[in-house]
Amino acid sequence: MQKLKELFSDTLVYGISSVLARFINYLLVPLHTGVFNTAQYGVIGLVYAAIAFLNVVFTFGMESAYLRYAENRENAPHVFKTLQTGLLIFASLLCLLLYLLMPLLLPLMSLPPGISDIFLLMLGILWLDTLSIVPLAELRLTRRSWLFAGIKLMNVSINIGMNFYLILGLGMGIESVFLANLAASFVMTIVAWSVTADLLKGSFSRDWMVTAFRFGWPFVPSGIGFVINEMLDRFLLYGINPENAARLYGDGTTPEDVVGIYNACYKLAVFMLLAVQMFRMAWQPFFMRHAEERESRIIFGQAFAWYNTFSALLFLAVALFRDLIVAIEIPGTGATIIDSAYWSGLEIVPFLLLAYWFHGWYINFSSGVFIKEKTRVFYKITLMGAGVTIVSNLLLIPHFGMSGAATATLLSYGAMAVTLGLYSRKVMEVPYRLTESFALMVLTGGLVFAEPWFATQIPVGEMALRILLLISGALISVAYLAWYLKKSAEAEP
Repeated sequence: MQKLKELFSDTLVYGISSVLARFINYLLVPLHTGVFNTAQYGVIGLVYAAIAFLNVVFTFGMESAYLRYAENRENAPHVFKTLQTGLLIFASLLCLLLYLLMPLLLPLMSLPPGISDIFLLMLGILWLDTLSIVPLAELRLTRRSWLFAGIKLMNVSINIGMNFYLILGLGMGIESVFLANLAASFVMTIVAWSVTADLLKGSFSRDWMVTAFRFGWPFVPSGIGFVINEMLDRFLLYGINPENAARLYGDGTTPEDVVGIYNACYKLAVFMLLAVQMFRMAWQPFFMRHAEERESRIIFGQAFAWYNTFSALLFLAVALFRDLIVAIEIPGTGATIIDSAYWSGLEIVPFLLLAYWFHGWYINFSSGVFIKEKTRVFYKITLMGAGVTIVSNLLLIPHFGMSGAATATLLSYGAMAVTLGLYSRKVMEVPYRLTESFALMVLTGGLVFAEPWFATQIPVGEMALRILLLISGALISVAYLAWYLKKSAEAEP
């Protein structure tokens, strides 16, 4: 249990920083939408979508490779120096190539030729963020979680402050958004390099570079597949037949309206996504530190049970009370978390919460694949998930609109998680008890989706019914955890 407390502690630290960073970042949404028109805001969205895509190529899986091979502290300086040197050369050459191809790339990104300065700022952001990847991974690996959290919060705070100063103080246009990001990335990279500078005393090793490349390259197609899973539904919803939009959501509803509503309600899934992200930040270095211990498999299984229990409680709380959450008023503004014009899309929230719950399964199951260096399976599974996303969206969106898109996301993440879980058991036997864990998801999901039926069977008020369902789900979750820990204790040598 002591080792799990170590995991919980790191998860909490990463969680606090992630939640604060995400909350602070939300301050930019009312600023940007209040100052820039829709076309300008669209350019911002397109550029950041390009950054998300290109970041996969720039980093080339080197973060995961460092966590894998620097766990042996004797090798850490040499791995650090090798990967940093490799990323510096690769990122610089890639930036040069993209700069030369800029006249061709701007139309492909639907960007007007007149914003070449923004394109250059984008390249600068990508270059700096790439060079911070390995130093930040070192902080995670050595459990300097508070320092990691401080650097991340510093990055967000500088970005926010520069946005307000450049936009409101100097009256600059949308280039200010990327200039602020560039400044924040510059400071973050310098600080991250300075606190890990001792490791640069290592020596460059061609062998380590080749080893890291072989380990990391599967993360490139895997990352591209993940971007498809996350972004494709918006484009397909935008292409929905206007007649279908009107049929599903009322006369006068356009495809643009559907995408806007979907995007707004999608933000409620951030609760589960944040939980998954904070777990991932602590999980990867944790399982690498304890990979060789005799009881590691039992510890990994127990961590999975704790993750499922927390996810079940979070799912129930957000899914059952989603309409109350979006109606919370922001003090002093009279506005709500999400405007009432968007509430018609709240039906998608339970599907997306379950999808990210499955994403957490995928992260749990990655431990054995990392340890046994079978990472090539990642890109195969992620591309399979991308295929599920494409087919499911094409089949479901014309008939079910936003719910179809959310269901496609759930099917994709579910298929990826189950496939990796079955594969992971072959390379490293961990007692995940998938049947019982899936039963927990089905039971708690059933409580949410069957709420209308329960309302006809249980003669209590709406709020009382939701509280009753929440308590019932909590009891199921706690019973699952107690049963799992008991079985785990019996299996210990």
